[in-house]
Amino acid sequence: MSVFERIGDLIKANINDLIDKAEDPEKMVKQIILDMDKELVKSTQALGKAMASERQIKKQYEDAAAKSKTWEDKAKMALTAGDQELAKKALSEKVKVDEQANQFKTMYDTISAQTETIRTQVEALKGKLNEAKSRQAMLIARSQMADTQKDLSKSLGGMGTSNAFAKMDKMEEKIQRKEAEADAFAEISGSVPEEDPFKKLESDSAVDAELARLMAEMGK
Repeated sequence: MSVFERIGDLIKANINDLIDKAEDPEKMVKQIILDMDKELVKSTQALGKAMASERQIKKQYEDAAAKSKTWEDKAKMALTAGDQELAKKALSEKVKVDEQANQFKTMYDTISAQTETIRTQVEALKGKLNEAKSRQAMLIARSQMADTQKDLSKSLGGMGTSNAFAKMDKMEEKIQRKEAEADAFAEISGSVPEEDPFKKLESDSAVDAELARLMAEMGK
């Protein structure tokens, strides 16, 4: 696959589709950037070579055109001097140089068109690379957020909310039984704290009041 076929593939590539297929989207995005950087370097080097060839052929064409004019000027000088044979010799050389100039012109036009195509492809790759770099941070952040949400969902799903509360209810029941056992042992061992005498007086007073009320109602 040529450099420019590879460039075309990268330009047409849908980054999101590649990420969907990747096991590690973050690494995939970074690798895409690296690949495009490498291709940009290669394509820029290829453009430089094409431009050098274009300049070289242009120089050869211009030199041939200059020689053609020189032979034409010599032919004019010969005709001015009345020497047609010398003029024909000069024009014969001019015809040879013109053929070379035409060949160089054809080559120059072809190479110039190819160079322009390469330049367009390089600019397109630069644009895609800049777009990929600007989206890189956003795509990685989205990937990390998705991983976080996925892990959290797994944790919540594995824990089971209802199961967790059921376990807490069982623990509360165990604690209540332990508290009841502690109270029972305390009562058996006589370590139950003595009743507050003031509370007993209040209770006796309330009982006496109720008794007086009932006796009054019954006429006793």
